[in-house]
Amino acid sequence: MNVYATENIRNIALVGHGGDGKTSLAEAMLFDSGATDRLGKVEEGNTHTDFDPEEVSRKISIMTGFAPVEWKKVKINVMDAPGYFDFAGEAVQAYHLADAALIVVSAKSGLSVGAEKAWEFCEKHKMARAFFINQMDKENVIYEKAFATIKDKYGVKITPVQIPIGDGLDFKGIVDIIEMKAYDVTGKQSKEMPIPDDMKARVEEMRSEIVENAAENDEELLEKFFGGEALTKDDIVKGLKTGIDEGDVVPVFVGSAAGNMGVDLLMDNILSFMPSPDRANPVKAKDEKGESIEIKIDASKPLMAKICKTVADPFVGKLSVFKVIQGEITGSSDIVNVNKGKSEKHGSVYIMDGKKQKNVDKLVAGDVGAVAKLQLTETSDTLAAPSVKATFEPLDFPKPSISLAVTAKKQGEEEKVFAGLHRLEEEDPTITVEVQTETTETLISGLGELQIDIICKKLVNKFHVEAELSDPKLPYRETIKKKVTAEGKHKKQSGGHGQFGDVFIEFEPLMTGEDFEFVDKIVGGSVPRQYIPAVEKGLRESLHKGVLAGYPMVNIRATLFDGKFHPVDSSEMAFKMAAYQAYKTGCGMANPVLLEPILKAEIIVPDEYMGDIIGDMNRRRGRILGMTPVEGLQKVEAEVPQAEMVKYATDLRSMTQGHGVFSVNVERYEEVPGNISAKIIEEANKEQE
Repeated sequence: MNVYATENIRNIALVGHGGDGKTSLAEAMLFDSGATDRLGKVEEGNTHTDFDPEEVSRKISIMTGFAPVEWKKVKINVMDAPGYFDFAGEAVQAYHLADAALIVVSAKSGLSVGAEKAWEFCEKHKMARAFFINQMDKENVIYEKAFATIKDKYGVKITPVQIPIGDGLDFKGIVDIIEMKAYDVTGKQSKEMPIPDDMKARVEEMRSEIVENAAENDEELLEKFFGGEALTKDDIVKGLKTGIDEGDVVPVFVGSAAGNMGVDLLMDNILSFMPSPDRANPVKAKDEKGESIEIKIDASKPLMAKICKTVADPFVGKLSVFKVIQGEITGSSDIVNVNKGKSEKHGSVYIMDGKKQKNVDKLVAGDVGAVAKLQLTETSDTLAAPSVKATFEPLDFPKPSISLAVTAKKQGEEEKVFAGLHRLEEEDPTITVEVQTETTETLISGLGELQIDIICKKLVNKFHVEAELSDPKLPYRETIKKKVTAEGKHKKQSGGHGQFGDVFIEFEPLMTGEDFEFVDKIVGGSVPRQYIPAVEKGLRESLHKGVLAGYPMVNIRATLFDGKFHPVDSSEMAFKMAAYQAYKTGCGMANPVLLEPILKAEIIVPDEYMGDIIGDMNRRRGRILGMTPVEGLQKVEAEVPQAEMVKYATDLRSMTQGHGVFSVNVERYEEVPGNISAKIIEEANKEQE
């Protein structure tokens, strides 16, 4: 592929709900531009951007796919982002590589949750966007209904620049409102045709609205408009482009990706309206002093590139996908990882093209590419010329919301499994793999069960090892509720020196918030000074395993006040064992109870789901703390046992059709209700047996 100047590049993220046709649209754009010679289909598993074995078998996108196309001497870097919420991290990467979002909406269902989430991201980041109402050729489609779902939600910003001729199976053409031209889209290429007579009056009325809209975005055009002068096509495009860049105008296009109807017209409009990188928003960064700055995309400045994605490729190695923000990069560029403060060696510069990487001589500011085998570089890092000291702000990924325990399926493959998982953790920053200290389990955390399941399938496909998933053990704890005194005696005679240690210890609940406090009240040498540290050590080691179900014991004060020793047979080990006996006896008598972690949960949902959320929280033994309006939504704050929240990410999506989001933090530990505690203790003891 040729080298393209910044103004001749368009970076477009295809975003929206899963199943609304983003991958089919990327396929049609590739086919119409001549980049491919066949039109692949998701159902047949032969599309350009969905090539991973899991994507092919499940018929969904799970990674952002890259489809660079050349259209009328302009390069369109198409980023096909997954629409399912488990893969929202991939969509974040696509947004940061792109300069504009094309929100794909099915004409059958209209505005979807995925489309709303895409709009929210664009609003938050002031990103240019457009809608593409897809699947116009499907049965029982009515364009006006689909369009109304968008217009009713987002109001005056929504600007249709195309309307269809015919609905559903009768869909045969598209009217370009600005040019006042109609096109037959039933053939291989769109061909001009007369505007149907019954549509002319409506088209003229819509064009008048667009002219007024365009004039409002440009003072010079506004003067011209109020002066009674007619705005030319170039005037209208200029005014709309200004509005699009600022997020005040959102054009709406129509067509059918799978039927390849109107996709060539869509690409014409991408070139006409969507911003080139030099028109896009500046990129947020921090200077050498840590102060916030903005960096405009500019080919004339020293090299700066932002790493937006990492791909773990078993053949090529680690691929770092970047967007050039300043300057240009070649295979011989001298680059530094500014975040790490060290030079990085790289070879060829690639463009990502489906499952292939294609060598290019260089990439200039605004373009998207990749380099392989960088040693230190991670997603969000800044690669730059040695003179550059600024760093880009990190990508803001959604936090994991579900955790499962992970183990190697075959004994002896633990090292390979966890090494593979850590490689995949580099590739997907929305998953974490870490050992849970209290239960010693390795937990894999992510955005949903589907995402975690697919990570394990990738282990098989990429690294040829298998992992098993299970519900995680919860980090229960144990404590005592009353004061008791217990004796612990260790006496053993087996020829030669024996072992003898005898201690009297008072155990009581500790209310200071510390897990354990040891008090030495020995007087008169009943336990020699050299053995007292062994008593404390024996107690601290014993605390790791509680007397009820083997969970760690917390909030205990142990006071050593008396004991006995033997001048020959006593030893540190004997007193450690005596302390353990005292702990076991004493805590067993001190009304031991089980404690469970209580989470502080914040759940944000639309108003209509409030009743369901509150009722569900009550069923989960939760306590509602309050409700607060947040940007047109409602935030519910609650405290709820962690045991009741293991699969909450999946349940919340189901209850709210994907609209709800939540976050949790461990607040404190509370006593488990008796009936539940008995079951937990029984299961734990069975497992230990």
